Amino acid sequence: MFTKRSFFCALVAAASVLASGFAMAQDAESSLARVQRTKVLRVGTVAGAIPYFNKDLASGKWEGFGPDFSESLAKSLGAKVEYVETTWGNAVLDLQANKIDAMFGMAPTPARKEVVNFSDTLFDNTYTVVCKKGIPQKTWEQLNTPDTKIVVDVGSSHDQLATRVLPKADVTRLENSGAATMALQAGRSDCQILVILLAQPLLAKRASIGTMYIPQPVYTAPVSIGLRKEADPGMQKAVNTWLADYRAKGEVRTVILKNMEKLAGVPASAFPPEIKF
Repeated sequence: MFTKRSFFCALVAAASVLASGFAMAQDAESSLARVQRTKVLRVGTVAGAIPYFNKDLASGKWEGFGPDFSESLAKSLGAKVEYVETTWGNAVLDLQANKIDAMFGMAPTPARKEVVNFSDTLFDNTYTVVCKKGIPQKTWEQLNTPDTKIVVDVGSSHDQLATRVLPKADVTRLENSGAATMALQAGRSDCQILVILLAQPLLAKRASIGTMYIPQPVYTAPVSIGLRKEADPGMQKAVNTWLADYRAKGEVRTVILKNMEKLAGVPASAFPPEIKF
């Protein structure tokens, strides 16, 4: 007998099927299609990650490389930016979970390429060494001796470079960049490996800690925009089109230098002429 109860259950079941189908359809929607439909570009941000990201406590406004790049990209897509706070460690997971559409400042490592897409190179970050007084260095080979104490933050690109080019050096790997800097300041190491966008702000605050060098040959770390991995290449193509135009106008360098001075206190004149962004 088809009772009111069975009729109600049938309606619930039908609604569940429809809801499931709708959810699957939503999941199947590409990043570009979602941005075009909602007119919103969701961008990951990291609190206190100067000069990449910084949240003004008074206004609540995000500033830094990431927000400046985000606003320009969103404008090219006919959208506005919605900032979603994350961490560098969780950003890949947030892209996979479709919580964000883009993450600026992400390094395209082989492991990450397996699970997320990347734009073309946004800029190249040059590797430097910050060494205590009296240890001038012109080449990486000069650092590659058992008597040279190098400190890096474990698992970082700094660590990877030390492993690759300084196999003979006495390399200490500490839990984070701050701990590595403390070891240098305390005299427990001779030099710390840092990309230039971290080394310059450090020396702007603590000039007495040492001197920055760009050893030869020059090594750089590419910085890109992380995107959700999906079959539809539309978002990746749209981002690369924007990026090519943005770079051609010299805007990438302009944004970097502006924020380095505003947020990190590093003037454009502090960058050696061989540094290109």
